[in-house]
Amino acid sequence: MAKILVVGGSLGGLFVANILLRQGHDVTLLEKATGSLDGRGAGIVTHDALAQALRAAGVIVDHTLGVPVTQRVTLGSDGQSLGEIELPQILTSWSRLYHMLKEAFPVGRYLQGKAVKAVSQDTLSVQVRCEDGSEYSGDLLIASDGIRSGVRAQVAPQIQPEYAGYIAWRGVCDEACLSQYTLDTLFDYFGFCLPNGEQMLGYPVAGSGNDTRPGKRRYNFVWYRPASENEELVSLLTDDDGHYYPIGIPPLKVSWKHIAHMRTVAREILAPQYAEILEKTAAPFLQAIYDVRSEQIVFGRIALMGDAAFVGRPHVGMGVTKAGDEAMVIAKHINNLGATPDALQAYSDERLKLGQQVVARAQYLGRYMQAQGSKGSRDAENLKRNAGTVMAETAIDISDLLAQGRAVPESAH
Repeated sequence: MAKILVVGGSLGGLFVANILLRQGHDVTLLEKATGSLDGRGAGIVTHDALAQALRAAGVIVDHTLGVPVTQRVTLGSDGQSLGEIELPQILTSWSRLYHMLKEAFPVGRYLQGKAVKAVSQDTLSVQVRCEDGSEYSGDLLIASDGIRSGVRAQVAPQIQPEYAGYIAWRGVCDEACLSQYTLDTLFDYFGFCLPNGEQMLGYPVAGSGNDTRPGKRRYNFVWYRPASENEELVSLLTDDDGHYYPIGIPPLKVSWKHIAHMRTVAREILAPQYAEILEKTAAPFLQAIYDVRSEQIVFGRIALMGDAAFVGRPHVGMGVTKAGDEAMVIAKHINNLGATPDALQAYSDERLKLGQQVVARAQYLGRYMQAQGSKGSRDAENLKRNAGTVMAETAIDISDLLAQGRAVPESAH
């Protein structure tokens, strides 16, 4: 039995901590936040590999996982359908997965208020010192502490998030609030709306208390909009009291003025169904879109995984699935090679290029919006894609494409 430290108590960290614990290892999870993380994030698109990782983590996967949909639809600005395709999927929420994974992990091993201050290693072990003065040591350290990873800042400070040139408005709206028209024409679909240089998408998820009964569900939306880095983004990340949050504004601090403007624009350019959803969403929040691409994810006895290693824009729809895959690969190699640097190197050999492909595919899917932002050519008309292509390519299972090295179509190179 090896002593393994996991930094980051969100979904990726819980995946790897649960799987390694079930293999018989002595696992300690260090999370910098205090209190429940519930409420972070919104909708999650599931894939077969995600269900496999959940089972490996000791979670029972059944009909309560999420809300099934069978079709996708793209709506025009008049609310009429521009096209539909068949694509069955299960849509869940960050909150649902967090509860499932957290309940599977022993409370005494999940330590909160543990912000990493320094990491070090020698030939036999790795050490972590936290800002509260506590220290921990183990045979290996697995870092899944997010896009602003404290561990990555220690071992690879050159790897930095790069702003993509646009933001996403996100939120969930209660099904019971919506008109019959919106319920009939959109709610049960994975839906899209495609204003020039922008993209709105959404789908049904469980409601309060993870309730999936009709009438009790919610509709999760993501609206991608261009925002220049040095002007618009700074304004969006500043609250009504003038406080600027460069690494992400807390959901309840988003300025009411920006929310009001967003809703006004929605009425002007989105399908009326989506305008209604935005109007009736109590607390929409804001996410700046970034890329993180690593050239190295293993440093001796330390490994990066999840968003600490790679961040692909949400268009890919498999960030959580990727973290689950990485957790299973790490556990497989530790099982075969022991809790050694060799095991982590084997993980890197298997996952490094796949992670880079995911980032590349996310950039491909977002290129027509990036053309509107500060980093693009602004020639968005040349990058517009039809509704059928968007529906067929967004948030699908790309496991086979990754295995073949074809995550980005040849025509896009």
